[in-house]
Amino acid sequence: MCGIGGELRFDDRAADPEAVRRMLPCLESRGPDGEGLWHRGGVAFGHRRLKIIDLSEAGAQPMTDEQLGLTLVFNGCIYNYRQLREELRGHGYTFASTSDTEVIIKAYHRWGADCVQHFLGMFAFAITEHATGTVMLARDRLGIKPMYLAETPGRLRFASTLPALLAAGDVDTSIDKVALQHYMTFHSVVPAPRTILSGIRKLPPATVRIIRPDGTSTSTVYWEASHTRVQAPSSREEWAEAIHAGLRTAVQRRMVADVPVGVLLSGGLDSSYIVALLAEQGQRGLTTFSIGFESAAGESGDEFAYSDIIAKQFDTRHHQIRIGRDRFLPAVARTVAAMSEPMVSHDCIAFNLLSEDVSKQVTVVQSGQGADEILAGYSWYPPLADVPRDAAADAYAREFFDRPHSELARQLNPEWFLAEDVSREFVAASFARPGATTAVDAALRLDSQVMLVDDPVKRVDNMTMAWGLEARVPFLDHELVELAAACPPELKLAQGGKGVLKDAARGVVPDEVIDRTKGYFPVPGIRHLEGPMLELVRDALHAPAARARNLFRQEYVDALLADPNTARTTLGANQLWQLALLEMWLQDKGI
Repeated sequence: MCGIGGELRFDDRAADPEAVRRMLPCLESRGPDGEGLWHRGGVAFGHRRLKIIDLSEAGAQPMTDEQLGLTLVFNGCIYNYRQLREELRGHGYTFASTSDTEVIIKAYHRWGADCVQHFLGMFAFAITEHATGTVMLARDRLGIKPMYLAETPGRLRFASTLPALLAAGDVDTSIDKVALQHYMTFHSVVPAPRTILSGIRKLPPATVRIIRPDGTSTSTVYWEASHTRVQAPSSREEWAEAIHAGLRTAVQRRMVADVPVGVLLSGGLDSSYIVALLAEQGQRGLTTFSIGFESAAGESGDEFAYSDIIAKQFDTRHHQIRIGRDRFLPAVARTVAAMSEPMVSHDCIAFNLLSEDVSKQVTVVQSGQGADEILAGYSWYPPLADVPRDAAADAYAREFFDRPHSELARQLNPEWFLAEDVSREFVAASFARPGATTAVDAALRLDSQVMLVDDPVKRVDNMTMAWGLEARVPFLDHELVELAAACPPELKLAQGGKGVLKDAARGVVPDEVIDRTKGYFPVPGIRHLEGPMLELVRDALHAPAARARNLFRQEYVDALLADPNTARTTLGANQLWQLALLEMWLQDKGI
């Protein structure tokens, strides 16, 4: 896991290595173990390294193969790199390292852009051909690894984080009005390629972009789970067995490392299942971590009772991380600073604090993100079960959108409000695409391609990498995602959601964890704004920058500040926090 950045020029000028060098301090937390810079002609690459595989200098980046005429910067992990290395040796390639980075170079030389089809893993990379000047940018199938882009006439820059592009300079930092509507409506998600800033975009998941020296480019989406019924298991029992086998393989793949691997254990089914499977595979002395907060407004701030059950049953070296008010408030600003985009989910702070402590003991962890989005674990899926396919988009919007468009008109100031309901149009376009047999299938397809990428996955990447911690997500193994997408919706919706996963876990995970009420990462200090936390929010919304920007109608802001914990979004998030978080992020970035 690392941080990457670069500049491509299309105007016969040399790339500016100093602009890339300015990115690197922003990427240092992602790669605290080393730094590299390479430039030739119109291409400059920069890299910050986190040593996970091949800890020697032979694995350093940017990595150049002069014989093949290729240079690469790469963020992520190719879990099947050993198998690919042997396959490539059979084709006559030799290797100077034991890194997965070098495998990508050889794979690109052998298969070109189709190399991504051979990779099992998470990745964002840029590779350039010295002879032609062609550059390929690629992002993994589920968008686990990020890639941000800033394009101006004659130049393209890319980086693992949005702040790195800001540090390079010359970026249009005006607010993208369409992105603002999405932020306020689509559960604070801004779908790729947009970001909240007009001058920065992101490469969508499962996308390869070939860029020629004159700046012309071609983008290809190389993968999508079908969400249709294909040749597959026929019975409930067979489906449970298939899911169990698929998850077992995914967990095993993600143990590839030259450093110890731990598990983030929330106490829910997903992370508990991962621990159980690792124990089943013979992992002894596994290190696990759980976090808890002080309660607020009568809401508990931890789920230690459940994580303790798993830690005891599987004899893990378990760490309870208890966060008091003394650590919580200072972590808020630090968490906002770590966000590549504004993310309203309150458990960002939990992941940031958790990662801080975990990174002192291990460098790699497995985590349970993605199970709800691929196996229908959320509350908005059951209401779609009997909805006709042609009415699914409206039903989804009613269940998931933070507010109807008519309400948004009374909350944004007129100069920021768009008459078109862009989020509704985006969802309708997704639901109108071929495939995805039922309304539930269509919702799961959309969520796994968009919401999952730009909320839970991005949240975990940003917060773990803020502390040089690599998080691996076995539920997003693309072969497991394909299997889950083919599973009949009724099996996923059963037993209150994720029914097929609960069936698969029986006899492996204790029943009291499988049958518990669905939990969330509890962070009462954000859900219930009071005291110093409320003052932080008030200061952000009253800051001179916020007043000058004038995004929100003053009467709306005043009403929320007068009654900070009543107004909620459709899914129960605090509306005041949604506004404040956006302003805190913009102000932190100097915008």
